[in-house]
Parts: sequence; C-alpha cells; structure tokens
Amino acid sequence: MISHIEIRDLAIIKEISADLFPGLNIITGETGAGKSVVIEALSMALGARADTDYIRRGADKAVITIVADAEGSSVSAVLDEIGAPDEEPLIIRREISAGGRSLCRVNGTVVPLSALGKLCRCIADIHGQYDNQTLLDPSNHLEILDRFAGEELLRVRGMVKDAYEKYSAKSAELMRLKKTVTDSARQRDLYAFEVNEIDSAGLTPGEDEELSEKIKLMQNSETVYNALSEAFSELSSGDSDALSALGRCVRELSSVSDLSADLLGIYERISSAYYELEDASSEVRSLRDRSEFSPEELDEAVERMELINSLKRKYGGTVEDILAYRDKAAGELSDIENSDERQKELERAILLCREEYDTAAARLSKLRKDAASVLEQRVVTELEELNFSGAAFRVRFDQASVSALGNDRAEFLISANRGEDLKPLAKVASGGEISRIMLALKSITADIDSVPAMIFDEIDSGISGRTAGVVAEKLRAIAKDHQIICITHLPQIAAKGDHQFRIEKHYDGESTLTTLVPLSEDERTEEIARLLSASEITDAARSAARELLGK
Repeated sequence: MISHIEIRDLAIIKEISADLFPGLNIITGETGAGKSVVIEALSMALGARADTDYIRRGADKAVITIVADAEGSSVSAVLDEIGAPDEEPLIIRREISAGGRSLCRVNGTVVPLSALGKLCRCIADIHGQYDNQTLLDPSNHLEILDRFAGEELLRVRGMVKDAYEKYSAKSAELMRLKKTVTDSARQRDLYAFEVNEIDSAGLTPGEDEELSEKIKLMQNSETVYNALSEAFSELSSGDSDALSALGRCVRELSSVSDLSADLLGIYERISSAYYELEDASSEVRSLRDRSEFSPEELDEAVERMELINSLKRKYGGTVEDILAYRDKAAGELSDIENSDERQKELERAILLCREEYDTAAARLSKLRKDAASVLEQRVVTELEELNFSGAAFRVRFDQASVSALGNDRAEFLISANRGEDLKPLAKVASGGEISRIMLALKSITADIDSVPAMIFDEIDSGISGRTAGVVAEKLRAIAKDHQIICITHLPQIAAKGDHQFRIEKHYDGESTLTTLVPLSEDERTEEIARLLSASEITDAARSAARELLGK
C-alpha cells in the first residue's frame, strides 16, 4: 500500500505532499488542473521512463517520493536481489535533473531503473495509459490463470515441478558422464597408472615422519653410540657407578627405616630412585645396542624417503594426502570402467522421469484449459456489465519448452467490440478501454492478486449512467482487499470513495501551480455537486450529491 506521496517541481506542481489510505482513494478536479501529472509522477516513481520536459520551469530537478507499506508482498526477495535494505516503511525516491540524469533510490540506496521497475511491480499496478501493469505482461498470464484455477491445479503443478527437477537432475548427471566418457581413454590410462604407482609404494600413514627420524639417527649413529656408551658406563659399570652408589645408600637406610616416619620416607624415595635409574640404565644399553646401522640400511632408508617425496610432489604434501588421492583416482577409474552400465541406468531413469513429467504436465494442461474456459466466460460477463457490447475474451495456449511450470504458454486476448479481431491486452489502444478491461479482470482475480495497490486513470472515459455505477461498485468491491487510487470525473464513482482529494490549480502571481487537497465530508458533498452540475452548483445538485453519498 502507498501511504504517502510527495511531488516537487514537476510540471505545474511546485510541491504536493499527501497521505493516502487503505480502501478507495478518489482524486477529482477541474479539467487541466493537473490530475494527469499526479498519475505521471506515480508512474515515474514506480519505474516508468522520465521525461525532462516535466521539470517545472526554473527548477533544476523534479523529485517524487513515495512511502509504501510492503508487508505481505514479495518485496523482501526483490530488495535482497537488488541490494537495497529491507526496511519498513519502504521509501522510493526518484530524481529527474534538467541535465537528463535520473536517480533512483530505494531506502537510501541507489538502484538502476530496471531494478526499481521490478520492485514496484510488487507494489502497485497503474491502469490507464501507462505501462507498468502486470496484467498486460503475457509472462504473468500463466501464473494468474493457475492461481485462478485453485488448489487442485496448484497441487498438480507441484507434481510437475517435482518430476521436472528429477528429470533435470538425471539429465545433468548423464551429460556429465558422457563428457567424462569422451576423455575416458586418456583418463583411464592416467588413473590406472596413478593408482598402480601409489599401490606399488606400499605406503602406510605416518611412515614419512618415522622414516625421517630414523634417517636422522642413522646419519649420526657414531655420535649417538658414543654418547650412549659413556652414559651407560657412568650409570652401571664398576664400583663407582651411579647405580652402585645408590644401591649402597638403599642398603644403609633399610636398616634404620623403621625407626621413624622421616627415615622411612627418605628410604622409600631413594629406593624408588634406584629402581627408576636401573630401568633407565637398561634402556640406555638397549638404545646403544640398536644405534649401530650399516651403510646399506641408511641407503635403503634414504632411497625410500626419496620415493615418498617424489609421490608427495605429485599427489599431496603428506602420506595421508597421497593415499586420499589414490582413493579418489580409483573411484574415477571405477566410474569410467563402469560408465557404459551407468549410462544405460541413467537413460532408463530419464525415460521414467520424462514419462512421469509428461503425465503430470498433460494433466496440468487440461486443468488449465478447463480453468481458462471458466475465466473466459466470467470475463465476458464482466465486460458486458462494463458496457463492452459483443466483447470477446480468450486464453490462447501455445506449446512451451519443458519447464517446472509444465509445457504451456498462455496469453490473454481480447476483442473490446463486436467484429474486432482478438488482440493481446497490451495492444488495446484506448486508455479508458484498458482501464475498464483491467477492472473486469481485477474483479475476478482480486482475491488472488498479490499486488497491494492499484491506480486507475481514465477508467471513466466514454461511460456514464448505469455503466458508471457498475464501475463504481466494482472499484468499491476490489478496494475491500486492495488500496485503489482512482482519478475520475464521474460523481457516481467519486461518491463510492472511502477518501477523496481534489486537485486545485491557482496562480501565485508568477506561475500557475497545482495542489492536492484532502476533502472533509462537507467538501466532498460540494465537490460531487460540482461534478453533477453543468455550470453553477445548485441546491438540486447538492441534494443529489448527498443522495449519492448516502447522507
């Protein structure tokens, strides 16, 4: 819903600021007062192309700002897509400079005009001589028809979508497999060589680290042997070695250890140290005995390490990386060797998925055509009520490529007068006719229409009397669930409004300016009486106005 509009320096508007409301907002005024400028301003703010000729004489730029409450619409997704903040309320600002530059801002962020148009199609439709109307775009017609048809069709459409996604996934997998098979001869030999090379090495995880330590020891074996021999000698060779001395201490203290707690404590500590040192001495001797390596052993270890390093340079920085690469290559090799069978499996699966899709799509297409027949009859009835004598409406179906929406393409065609050929909605020439055709369609689809605001211009062109009353009732009915902004010259339509504004034009001594004034109840009576009067407002016109307003 559009809650506020500000217009500065556009055509004969110096500055207009007005709050708009839910329901039916009516704008009236004298011919030439500037009603069309307000609609043009809304159209520009909602993404239409801007013309610098609209900038007020003497001004550097024109600025239009609208504030919208986008709750319940698909605005959030579009804001995310165009990179604008998702904030409430939504503030859209359009600047048109005299130099020809146009600037669009959404919640303070500059966006391209195309992005603004995409966003604003979620906010409002303008029905009249302007172009941002979702119903005029054939790409929206299938969605409108599907939502009109109801739950059963939407359920079947979900089945079509699921079948299409399975079909697409299998088809994509088959394409990847075929691409792999194309290069399979070269790849098969490469993977087989790599797997064999790694397997032949007989690697074990952590082997490179253990081997590196062993080589370091072997390269320093003489130094290590001498150090261990000297250490063993000091620990346990001769009467003056450490173990002998510590053993004598233990024997001496054992004879007195039961005399006091302190003596027992020191005896136990030295005794423990003796046995710990004895274990260490045994380990030193074992290490010494194992520290002698032959040159052949060293050469074998170095050669083994060189092999591992060579594999690392090819397949990964660690033995674990090499083994992981081996498993991956073996898997690819298996896929290639079994590709013929896998290809046959995928082709069978694709056929089944396509059969499932075609069955669901055929059912969907029939439901669409059944719904189209109902929609066609209802639209013709609505058009006849709106004084389109002999009008015709058709939903044309064409074959489309396979997609998640089925294989139908739909477009709405209309003939506004008896004898005229059916044409796409966008090719209906008259702004007034377009507005009333849109009103007919909106009367049927309003409860499924997600666009919260509708703006009608020229909807009263060429109608009066009973037809004007029908138009008014339809606008009022749609306004129960949507905000409507409607410019009109007809008192029957104006009287049905929930809120009314008057466009006024006055001269300030230098130039002619336009303002937008909200009307009180008494002012509404006077304005509708003016619309009913040929020249001067009479008491009879005021009485008729009060009757129209239900007073």
